[in-house]
Amino acid sequence: MKIHEYQGKALLKEYGVPVPRGIVARSPEEAEAAARELGTDVVVVKAQIHAGGRGKGGGVKLAKSPVEAKQIASEMLGMMLVTHQTGPEGREVKTLLVEEGLPIDREFYLGITLDRVTGRNTFMASSAGGMDIEKVAEETPELILKETIDPSVGMRPFQARKLAFGLGIHSDLVNQAAKFMLSLYEAYEKMDASIVEINPFLLTKDNRLIALDAKVNFDDNAMFRHKDYAELRDLDEEEPLEIEASKYDLNYIKLDGNIGCMVNGAGLAMATMDIIKLAGGEPANFLDVGGGASQERVEQAFKILLADPNVKAVLINIFGGIVRCDMVASGVVAAAKNLGVSIPIVARLEGTNVDAGKEILNNSGIGIIAADGMNDAAQKVVAAAA
Repeated sequence: MKIHEYQGKALLKEYGVPVPRGIVARSPEEAEAAARELGTDVVVVKAQIHAGGRGKGGGVKLAKSPVEAKQIASEMLGMMLVTHQTGPEGREVKTLLVEEGLPIDREFYLGITLDRVTGRNTFMASSAGGMDIEKVAEETPELILKETIDPSVGMRPFQARKLAFGLGIHSDLVNQAAKFMLSLYEAYEKMDASIVEINPFLLTKDNRLIALDAKVNFDDNAMFRHKDYAELRDLDEEEPLEIEASKYDLNYIKLDGNIGCMVNGAGLAMATMDIIKLAGGEPANFLDVGGGASQERVEQAFKILLADPNVKAVLINIFGGIVRCDMVASGVVAAAKNLGVSIPIVARLEGTNVDAGKEILNNSGIGIIAADGMNDAAQKVVAAAA
């Protein structure tokens, strides 16, 4: 689950991570009042959307007076902010964060996430702050320092000091930097975050170390331990079909293609998208109905697929292990009849009760195209979509 910058900073502050003074605004008048209350010569008006690269897209601007902050807010609120993470359609800006301006000396990068190779959390730091860390990793990977965290003891002070020295922070400030990093790691662990990024991690001219920006994502599997975090979720920032899918515990991600995919199992879903691409098509989604899906879930999954107006054909690729092919077939037929489906449907079924499943599809009267194997299925659905 993603949250906004202002929400992440409020949580980090509870763990002792220094953040700038800031006030949330949802109207030009509120932005003006926030600038007056902060009382600094310069304030920063920042668009709050779930995407990076806001500065390059015009979503972060300096204001030298409350009146200018109001003017910037009036231009920013309601705009469709396009960044490299939003896609060409952009995201509508509905909330702003107005922050005190700070005297910038140097900018660094800090990040914590799980390294799936080692199976341990990794604390990353770089002197190339304020830049896309992906670009740094590609072009100058030597600038990214890493410390692997032993889960039995957590992050140790010597690791934090090692990173601080590696960043070139002056020895007089190393202890301050180490305290910042240890607080940040404590927040990461106790919040059950999947990623925490501070970019930039700011050194001011008056020798303060501050989280100038903050990205916090939560591990969805741990949300049962943090029921209070549910109120931080902004549904306006999420794809409506993905929200609908989450109500039925479906793993759905909308993509840009025109071939809808209904598959059971994440690995098979990835392979299905790959083989559609290999056949010259473009998948419209990732949809994993799960190994123990009920007929109701299958029916709802099919409805979600068809709710995407870009979908011109559907590929059903089911390997019956725990889930039975006949149950999937019944769910698909029920949904197709209820919705009056008019687009082509290609089905490839294998595994438990496959013969019964094929019989249900063949006798459905909705003209489902049978496929023999994944390659045949991909070829047929690409042709059908065209």
